[in-house]
Amino acid sequence: MRLQIEACTLCLIFSRLRVPSNSNFPASPMLSATESSDQPTGVGLSNSVYASRRRRMLDVVNALHLTGVQVDIDLPVIAVTGSQSAGKSSLIESISGITLPRASGTCTRCPTECRLSYSKQPWQCLVSLHILTDKDGKPLGHPRNEQFGDTIYDKVEVEDRIRRAQRAILNPSTDPRRFLDDDDPELLGRELTFSTNSVSLQISGEDVQDLSFCDLPGLIASVGTGGNEGDIDLVKNLVSTYISKPSCIILLTVACETDFQNQGAHQLAKKYDPEGTRTLGVLTKPDRIPAGEEGGWLRYIRNQDEPLEHGWFSVKQPDSRAIAAGITWEEAREKEREFFTTTSPWNALDLEYQNRLGTQKLVDRLGDVLSDCISRRLPNIQDELHKLLAATDRRLTELPKPPSSDVLSEVLFLLSTFSKSLGNYLEGTTKADGLLQSIRPACDVFRKAIRATEPDFRPYKRSLAKRNPSAHKFVPPSFLSNEGYTFTPENDDGAIFIDDVMNRARETRTRELPGHIPFVVTQEYIMSIISGWQGPAETLFREVHDILTRHVKRLVVQHFAQYPLLQSRITTITTDFLAASADQTLARIRWFIALEARPRTLNEAYYSDYHAKFLSHYKGWRPIEAAADDDNPRASLTSRLSDLSLEEFQDSVNEVLAGLTELGIVGTQPGDLAKLLPPDPYDPAIEIMASVRAYFQVAHKRFIPNTIDYELVLGLDREQALDNALRKGLGIGGADAVAHCAEYIKEPRHVAERREELMKKRERLEMARRQLNEAWL
Repeated sequence: MRLQIEACTLCLIFSRLRVPSNSNFPASPMLSATESSDQPTGVGLSNSVYASRRRRMLDVVNALHLTGVQVDIDLPVIAVTGSQSAGKSSLIESISGITLPRASGTCTRCPTECRLSYSKQPWQCLVSLHILTDKDGKPLGHPRNEQFGDTIYDKVEVEDRIRRAQRAILNPSTDPRRFLDDDDPELLGRELTFSTNSVSLQISGEDVQDLSFCDLPGLIASVGTGGNEGDIDLVKNLVSTYISKPSCIILLTVACETDFQNQGAHQLAKKYDPEGTRTLGVLTKPDRIPAGEEGGWLRYIRNQDEPLEHGWFSVKQPDSRAIAAGITWEEAREKEREFFTTTSPWNALDLEYQNRLGTQKLVDRLGDVLSDCISRRLPNIQDELHKLLAATDRRLTELPKPPSSDVLSEVLFLLSTFSKSLGNYLEGTTKADGLLQSIRPACDVFRKAIRATEPDFRPYKRSLAKRNPSAHKFVPPSFLSNEGYTFTPENDDGAIFIDDVMNRARETRTRELPGHIPFVVTQEYIMSIISGWQGPAETLFREVHDILTRHVKRLVVQHFAQYPLLQSRITTITTDFLAASADQTLARIRWFIALEARPRTLNEAYYSDYHAKFLSHYKGWRPIEAAADDDNPRASLTSRLSDLSLEEFQDSVNEVLAGLTELGIVGTQPGDLAKLLPPDPYDPAIEIMASVRAYFQVAHKRFIPNTIDYELVLGLDREQALDNALRKGLGIGGADAVAHCAEYIKEPRHVAERREELMKKRERLEMARRQLNEAWL
C-alpha cells in the first residue's frame, strides 16, 4: 500500500513538472502567474518559461547526488570529458563564470562538480568537499559534504580556494583546515595521485544559469619524466565510471588544433555511447584550425561526420595572452560572438548551424537535454530505490547475525545451546544420518564377530564324525532360533568334540575325589572364548570414536560457524576431550574383558535356563552316539529298544510304570525311566559343555556396545562433562573472560566488511528515498 501511494503521488507530481523537449511549446496552464512573472529575461535557462519547473527537477537530482546514491543507481548528470589540452577548462570557465586553477595540474586528479543556479541575490560561491569514499577508496554509507571555508562573494578568490580544496581531497589523512589556512598548501605534498572524491561548487547569482555538470579529469595520453604511468588508467577508469551510465550526458570536448582521430576522449565516448544518443560534441579552439582545413571541421557542425543525436557545437574561448591580460567573462563572451559572426566560414553557415556556435547556445541546449533526461528518469528512480532497498535488506538477512555487544552472555548462550543440542543428539534423533543410525552398522558387525566366537561343541566323538560325517553334522539348538541369529560353523576346524572335553577334564584332575571335575576346565574354555573378543571390541571402539568425532565436529560447525576462532577453539577442546574419553573407554573395555574371563553372573535364572536347555540339547544326541558306539554301555540296550515297534515300546513302558506303582512308587513319568539307564560316562563332559555354552549366552549380550555407549558416547554429556571442559578451556570463568569472549566472537573480516558495505549502501538508499519524498512535499 505504501509503495502504491508513493508511486501515485510521484506520478502526479511528475505530470505537473514534466517538461517537453521542444522549448517552443506554450507554458502549462498549471504554472502559476508568480512562477511566470518572476523569471528574468536573462541568459540560459532563466529566460525559459519552463525554468521554474526545470529548476525544481534539477534541485531534486542535485539533492540525490549529495546523498552519494549515484554509486548505486543511475542519476542524470552532465559529464564534461576530453583529452588534456582540449580546452575543457576554458569551456567550464565560460559556462560557470569562474577561473579554474591551471598551473598546479591537480585539476586532473579529482572531479569538480559545478551546481549553478539563478538567484536574485548577489553572486556567491560555496566550496565543499564531497567525500564518497574513505582513504582506502571504499564507499562511505553516508557521504560527507564538508564546507571548505566561508562563502565566497568575490570571483577572484575562487581559483585559490579550488586549488586548496583539490589538495585537501588528495590528502585524506590530513585535516582539510590545514590546506584552508596554510600559507602555501603545496608544501604539504600529496598523499594520493588521484581520488574519486570531488570538489563541489555551488554558484548562484543573477547572471548564472540553472545547470549542473561534473568536470572530469582530462584523459592522459602520456606522462612526463617522473610521472606515474598508472595515472593514465586511473583517469580513464574514472571517466568510464561516469560516462558508462545510461543517464550520463557526455559533453565531449574536441580541440580543433589536433587531428580528430588522435583524441582518445572521442573513442572512449563512442565505446559507451556507440549510437551517439547521449553525447553532445563541442569543438574548441576553432581559431587554431590551419588555413584551408575549416571545411573538415564544419562537417561535424553539420552533423555529417560522427553524427550525434544532440549534434555538435563550437565555442571560442580566450587564449593564454588574453587570460594573462585579465579579460573579463563578459568581454570573453563578446569576443566569442564577434569571432563567429565575422570569421569565415563560420559566419557563412546556415542559421540552423549558426545556432550551434557560441557558449550561450551550448548552455541553452545542455539545459534542454538535461531537463529532458531528468523528466524521463525521475519516475523510475523511486521504484529502483525500493527494489534496491529490498534487495539490500535481503542480503543483510542472509548474513550471520551480528555479534552481541554483551560478548560474555553471547558466548555462554552459544555454549548452552550447543550443549542442549548435543545432549539431544547423543540420545538419538529420527534422522537417517543421525549418530546412532551411523553407529548401528558397526555394532551389527561387532555382534556377528562376537557370536562367531561361540564354542562349537559336538556331543559325540571325533572318530564317529570322521567315520560318518553325514550322520554327525552340526545341528544348532532349536531354542536359539528366536534370538535372531544362529551360529553355523563353516567346517569342523573349530569343533570341540565330547571326547576332547573329556580328555581335557581328565588331564586337569589333581586331588579331586572320583567323579569330580575341576572347575578350571570350564574356566579355561571361557577364557579362551573371551580372549577372542578383544579384537572385535577394539575395532568397534575405533569406529564409534571416529563416527562420534565426525558428528560432534559437524555439530560444532552448525553452532559456531559464524565465529571461526570460537569454532576452532571449541573443535580443539572437544577433540582433546574425546581423546581423553577414548583412553578411559579403551581401558574400561580391557578391564571388562578381564572381568568376563572370570566366570560370574548374578543373573542365575537366566544362566540356569540356558544351562538346562543346552544340557537337554547335548543329551538328546547321546542315544544316537550310543547306537553308533559299540564301547558305550548303553549300546546293547539301545540296540534292543530300536528293534521294538512304537506300540511294543509303549506297552513295555506301561508295564514298567505299572510295576513301580505296585511297589508303591507313584508319580513316575515316562521320562523318569531314563534315570534307570546305565550312566553315560561322558556326562561330566556334557556338563562342562552346557556350562560354557550357557555362560557365553549370558556374557556376550552384556558385552561392549553398552560399555562404549555409556563411557564414550553418553559420557560427553554426563554431568555436563564436555560443557564444563569447554568453559574451562575457553577461559570464560576468569578475570579475562570478557576479553576472551570479545576475541572469540569477532566477526570474520570478509563478513564484517560485507555487512558494513551493505549497511552503508542501505543508508545511502534510505537517505535518497527520504530526499526524493521530501523534495515534493
